[in-house]
Amino acid sequence: MPSSELSFRPLQAPVPALTVGVVAVAPFLALLLLALTSDIGLADRARYLMGAWGAILLAFHGGCRWGFAAAGLGEGATWWTLGVGVVPALLGLLALGVGGRAMLWIEAPAFVAVFAADVALARVGGTPGWWPGLILPLLTICTVCTMIGALT
Repeated sequence: MPSSELSFRPLQAPVPALTVGVVAVAPFLALLLLALTSDIGLADRARYLMGAWGAILLAFHGGCRWGFAAAGLGEGATWWTLGVGVVPALLGLLALGVGGRAMLWIEAPAFVAVFAADVALARVGGTPGWWPGLILPLLTICTVCTMIGALT
């Protein structure tokens, strides 16, 4: 699909994808609120859970890339497309291993990198045209929440 057919508008995504995406990032907002309004012990637990959820979402996102490749989108299932699909999960694992606020500092740029890589993939037909519009607001929420969580 040529880049002229890409959509960066979230409402161009299928309603189920948009709904599930919003539900998937809702824990970031809830956990950030908990981290900002709780005592230190509960706030630290909320930040940890935010980081754990971020690692899960990074792994899920890599799985989406595998699915696109397996479906024959873009270049299909090549060493490159499948290898790049593993990177988000590895970054999530690294973040979990590091722990603490550093976990969130690893995940924030990982979400930005995932978006940039997906736009590049979408431009060569490696994703549905609506994909960038779906993940832009979702990954923005993930990035902002992890950054605020790391700073507080």
